[in-house]
Amino acid sequence: MSCDPEVTGSSRGNSLLQKCKAELPVLEKGDFCISTMASSNIAVLLTIGVVTILVIRIIYVLYRSRKPLHSKSPRSLSTLIVLGSGGHTAEMLNLFYVLQTKRFKPRYYIAAATDNLSLQKAHVFEDSLLGKLHPCSVLLDHAVQCEMLESTFPTSRGVNEPNHETLEEVGGAEFLQIYRSREVGQSYITSVGTTLVAVAHALWLMIKIRPQVILCNGPGTCIPLCAIAFLFKVLGIKWSSIFYVESIARVRKLSLSGLLLYKLHMADQLFVQWPQLKEKYPRAHYVGRLM
Repeated sequence: MSCDPEVTGSSRGNSLLQKCKAELPVLEKGDFCISTMASSNIAVLLTIGVVTILVIRIIYVLYRSRKPLHSKSPRSLSTLIVLGSGGHTAEMLNLFYVLQTKRFKPRYYIAAATDNLSLQKAHVFEDSLLGKLHPCSVLLDHAVQCEMLESTFPTSRGVNEPNHETLEEVGGAEFLQIYRSREVGQSYITSVGTTLVAVAHALWLMIKIRPQVILCNGPGTCIPLCAIAFLFKVLGIKWSSIFYVESIARVRKLSLSGLLLYKLHMADQLFVQWPQLKEKYPRAHYVGRLM
């Protein structure tokens, strides 16, 4: 029996080639598993990193929000004023009238799309700042509050004194509407869709306005606006200081809007107008009657 070296070498080469081909799928499968595990680890690390950054940002926002706000800058502050039915608008305009109006400009008044009276009162209020109308004309249904305004909140000008500030001094104003999250009597099932629409609309408005100050006192339309403002703080997009003044009608407990802003720590400053509310909600501020 002859043994041809060339034949023998060729047979060994074919055997090695077949062995390599048989092992190749195993190697490729192993490499794929290693690559998948590496990708999973990277995804986990990225997720942990993002969550850590968000937690740090939330802690920073909460810490900064609790500090007293002191602004020595003479620059004006763009201000979003949330209005609402049921007396909220009159209370807010009463409060805003005694503030340094020149500091809060431009002003953006916003009310629910189904609220036809609040923006009309805001228009009248802005006209009164320019001396076109008597300031109390916006408070026809709150005449007692109007009469008590000057005695309760002493200012550089009396309620009955004419106002001759120019448009440049007072600043411009815009009047906007926002969709309600839920109408009175609307079922909770159908309110899911309207809530999503309201949140999307609020997001668009906040991107458009980007206010430095948000003033609100109870209407539910302030919740999506304040929530988005808080999110913008966390993400570092825009810092909007949120001031919530609870309605004077709330004597024993906060309204739902106030309770949400209090529990979720979204408001920079939350004011109550009754001492018993301060005792019940220690983080709230009580400085007497504000409206």
